[in-house]
Order: sequence, then structure tokens, then C-alpha cells
Amino acid sequence: MNRSSQDSASPRHPSRLSILVSFLGSMNLAITLLVILAVASVVGTVLEQNQPFQNYLMNFGPFWHELFRTLNLYNVYAAGWFLFVLAFLVVSTAVCIYRTTPTMLRDMRNFRLNVREKSLRSFAHNVQSETHPEPPAQVLERAGNVLGARGYRVRQVEQADGTRLLSAMRGSGNRLGYFFTHGAIVIICVGGLIDGRVPLMLAEMTGNLVLETREIPASQVPEQSRLGPSNPSFRGSVEIPEGHSATVAFITIRDGYVVQDLPFRIEVKDFRVERHETGQERAFESDLVIHDDELDEPLARTISVNEPLIHRGYAIYQASFRDGGSFLNLNLHHLARGARDPLPLDTRVYGNHVQELTDGSRYTFEFTDLQTHNIGTVVDADGNAERRDMGPSLDYTIRDPSGSGMFFRAMKNPMERDGTRFVLTGVRHSTAEPFQYLYMPKDPGGDGVDRFMRMVSFLNDDQQVADVVADVATSAARQFQGTQGEVPLEVVETIMIRLMDLFVQGGYDAIVADIEQRAPQQQWESLMDLFGRVVNMTLREVYMRVLAEEGIESMTGVEAAYLDDALVALDALPHFGSDFLITFNDFEHVQASGLMITKAPGQNVVYFGSLMLIVGVFLMLYMSHRRCWLMVRPAGQGSQLVFAGTSNRNMLEFDEEFDTLSRHVLGQESPGDTTGHARESSENDPR
Repeated sequence: MNRSSQDSASPRHPSRLSILVSFLGSMNLAITLLVILAVASVVGTVLEQNQPFQNYLMNFGPFWHELFRTLNLYNVYAAGWFLFVLAFLVVSTAVCIYRTTPTMLRDMRNFRLNVREKSLRSFAHNVQSETHPEPPAQVLERAGNVLGARGYRVRQVEQADGTRLLSAMRGSGNRLGYFFTHGAIVIICVGGLIDGRVPLMLAEMTGNLVLETREIPASQVPEQSRLGPSNPSFRGSVEIPEGHSATVAFITIRDGYVVQDLPFRIEVKDFRVERHETGQERAFESDLVIHDDELDEPLARTISVNEPLIHRGYAIYQASFRDGGSFLNLNLHHLARGARDPLPLDTRVYGNHVQELTDGSRYTFEFTDLQTHNIGTVVDADGNAERRDMGPSLDYTIRDPSGSGMFFRAMKNPMERDGTRFVLTGVRHSTAEPFQYLYMPKDPGGDGVDRFMRMVSFLNDDQQVADVVADVATSAARQFQGTQGEVPLEVVETIMIRLMDLFVQGGYDAIVADIEQRAPQQQWESLMDLFGRVVNMTLREVYMRVLAEEGIESMTGVEAAYLDDALVALDALPHFGSDFLITFNDFEHVQASGLMITKAPGQNVVYFGSLMLIVGVFLMLYMSHRRCWLMVRPAGQGSQLVFAGTSNRNMLEFDEEFDTLSRHVLGQESPGDTTGHARESSENDPR
């Protein structure tokens, strides 16, 4: 055998192109890609997207935050790997359509007129008659009429041996369901890619776009971090205070952002919030005015959640709200020694105040947020818990000269606990911690804490403390008799001043720690009792002098109860962590509407793909591709025939239809007869 014969006889190996096409069009690949996208969509739904990295760091910790950030799970739908999988799915599905559509279209048009009698006799649905009394022409005519009346398309052919074959087909549109569903996947994915951040990613990769990470006004953002109105698609946000307007939106990308310029100006005329009785938000809406050179007059609309404003292909959604720079009236208390009167402070939310001390050190106050309603759980005297609005609160940060800060929350309205009303100020060292609150007793007959602050000022004034100690030293000396023997008055005064200094610096805990450090252990208990009585005696005298400044000469039960609460607060005050404290007097509320602005030309493409998907699913599930064949050959004065059929779904329904068709085709029941005669079969009928 020559070489050419050997080459022709050897099997042909598939080319690399055919292998690649087979891989791209395989069902396993498509299912794998769909599973990846499904898992990513679940992550994108469960994990809140496009939040500041600081929020994620607090919620998940450093390890998981870094892992999620590396995988870009904080913005799944714009992640490079997500868009790559989406594009790969488009290619895979398109190849699958390319490979199968021609075969599918041929099958829809092919009546299969070359089917063999042996095949028909093997069908699950078949009827055979070896001695049918009617001639072939009559049987074929009746069969064509019956099948045509039921929506079948009919074709006939005569074979070489005189056998006539009738082929009928209905519901071939079922095969289009495959094309529509697969085509819908391609169209939906293309729409997703159109609305994705592919242009932004390419611009960033080529260096034409640089993320801005500084917190600066939009007007100061450089051109390399801005996008023009020609950007085809984006999803950004902007917060606009009442009475103000904006011409940009901010697009968050990882740990930075870019500025998206808009071809019109959005003005927020008013913002409204509806609340439940508990203070919880129920609904909120904004009155917007669009100023556009293409409009004859400004466009005014009210938007709310799920009711956006659509203008020139831009969708403006009501997404959130926050404070818009409310005006604040505060009192700044300096708790350091010698401070007496508070400093009135008028400022705004998001504003700063710098306080310079006599030693030249500078402290910066940053007013970060105002909440008009704070929903908390309150337990009444009977132990019943209820949700209640605690009133307005102001969040602020105090930064020392080194730049490190502590975080505070000042409540405006007093809160009642055990029948007594307190003014609360919370403190924490980081935003990951909960607030620890200082309960300061409210002034009797007022809502402030002026009396408590006068006590604090008194205790931080060395001269006034020395005067009080001198007045009560004689009485305090009696407390030392029987425990320490005769103690000189000068020593008693020295001990008392030291005790008061320890109390101011660290509360009762500082006194206990000093005793444990200086005295033998067997004397701890007696000294704690002694020093506690001496300190309380001194604090009582301080309190009486504060009352005297108010014109109160004697202590009533109300005043005594106030002193008990004040002592608890004074004991906790050294742990407050700052020499400054702010009390919240009043505010003029200004709100800012949080708007989400999107431009999504691929949205309509996705809608069209979704409609195709619905049509495709309907065709595949509710339409059956059914075929019937009637093979007839002459047999004497009659005919020999085989009638068979098949369906690709809804077999139970086809059982009934084929039973009816077979009776009508064989003439056992007229098409108009609905009495349901039994089907007759020959002795050779396998049924």
C-alpha cells in the first residue's frame, strides 16, 4: 500500500480551531460560568456595596477586609474578574448558538420524508393496520384534513414501491425557545458590559484616569480625576443640602473616587422625612429642580424611593439623606484647673473649631454629624423595655496637638433613669468601639448641667479647694482620732488636699490605689473608710458653697439626691479622657438629600434580553414540537398502513392527542364525533 493510501486511511485529527470552538460552546463551560456569576451576584446582594473602606474594616477586621478588598468584593459588579467572566459567557453562549442554530433551523423545516417503516413501527406512539378497508388515497385525504385541522403542516411523498408517506409537524417554534433563551443570555450580558466600568478600567490602566483619594471640594479635583458628560455609563452619588445645587456626581472606585460632570444642574429645593411615632424613618422625598440649557424652563419634580426622575437618559434616585451643615449652638467647657465659665460656641456641622490654651497648645474640634432622632431601648421602673426616641445628638471629634483624636457624642435632651434626669455625653477611643456614657445630673428646674459644671470648676481651683479644706479640717481631724492618734491640723489639711487632688485626677479608684501603694495591707480597709469619709465631707462642703452661689442656704432632700448623683458623675469624670466637654444647647436643622445618579444605556438592552428570555422559556415549556407520519401502501381493495407520532415534551397530553388522531385518521371516528369510540386494531397491532 502506498503512502497516499495510508494517509487517506488514517483517522483525521481535529484542528486546534475546532477544539477551541468545541470548548467554548460546551455546556459544562456555560454552566461553570453561570455558577460563578450566580455566586458573585449573591455576594453582591448580601455584602453592601460601594461603602467606605473604613466601614468594612470595622465590620470584618484587617484580615477579611484585606481579602475582600483584594477580590474586589466591595464592588463586585464592576470588578475586572466579574466583567471578564461576563464577557467569556457572552463568547461561550454565542459560539454555542453559532454551532447549533443551523441544525435547529434545518430540523424545524425538515419533515423527515425519508423515515423508514421499521422506525415507525418502533415508536412508542403507533397504530398499525394490515387490512384497512379504505384505499390509500381516501386514507391520505382524510389524514391530511384531520391533521391540518389541528394545526399540523402536512407534506406527502410517494416512494419507489408505490408506498405513500404523509408527514405532519406542529409546534416547531418550540425549537426557537433554545435560540431565544441563549440569545437572551448574550444580550443581557452585553447590556451588563455596556453599563459596566470597562471604559473607566481601560482609562485607568492607560493612565488617562487617576483616582482621587483626598477629601477636597469637587472644584479642586484635577482634570485627570474627572469624567466628562460624554462618559457612556456610570453610577455615582452626590449629597446636596437644601437650597443648594450640584453639577457633578462622585463615582466611588476602591479606596478613591472620580468626579463625573453632569450636563445640567440639580437643585434641592426641599427635603422631607416622614417618621413613625418612635422616630424611625418611614419615607423621605426631595423636591428637585433641573436647570438645563436645553430646557425652555427649569424642570421641577418630587422624587422618593423607587420613584426617580429621568432626564436626558440620566436617572436621579432618592437614595439617602444626612445632615447638610446644620447651625449649632454649644457650650465648650474646659475641665482643666482654673476654668470657670463655659465658652459659647456657634458653629456648623462639618465645621471646625480650634482652641488654643495659654501654653500654646492647640486642640481641634471637628463636628462630624447631627442626628435629630436616636432610637434606643429604654427599660421602665417595671422592667418593661420599649423603643423610644432619645432626641437629637451631636457627634464630634477632639484632636490633641499631636493629631490623635477621641470621639464624642453629646445628647441634647436629658434622659430619665430611676426617676432622675441626666444629660449624657458619650466617649470612645475609636469608631469600632461603642460609646461609654457619662451621666451628669440635670439642674433642678432646668435642662442644663450648670450646677455640676460649677462643682467641677470649684474642684479644679486649687485656692478654693484650699479654703474649703481649711474650713472643714477641724471637723475632719476628729475622724482621725481613734485610728491615727492625735494628728496635727496642718497634717490633716495636707492629707485632705492630697486626697482631693487624687479624687480630681482619678476618682475614688485613685485614692484606693494610693492607699494600697503607701500603706501596709492590714491598714487598707480602715484607711479606705477614713479617707472616704473625709473626701465626702469635703465634697459636701464644696456642694454647699455652689448652692450658696445660687442663693440656697440649706440642703433639702432634692438637693441631697442631686449630690449623690453628682458624686457618681464626679467619680467617673476622670475616666472621660478629655479636658474638654461640650454641652448641646440648640440647633437649626439643615438636611442634605443623598441622590444616586445613573446613566445606563445598556438598561434597555437588558430589558429586551429579559423579554427574549421570557419568550424563550414560554416556547420551551409550553409549546411541544410534535410530528406524525402515516405510511400507506395498497393491499388488494384496501390498504396497509402505519400511523406513528412523537413529541419532545408533554407526553401525557400527547397520549390523548395521538389516541384521538389515530381514531380519526383510521376512520374509526369522524372528526366531529366526540362520543369517544374505542380504537380498533388489527391482530398484528402490537398494542
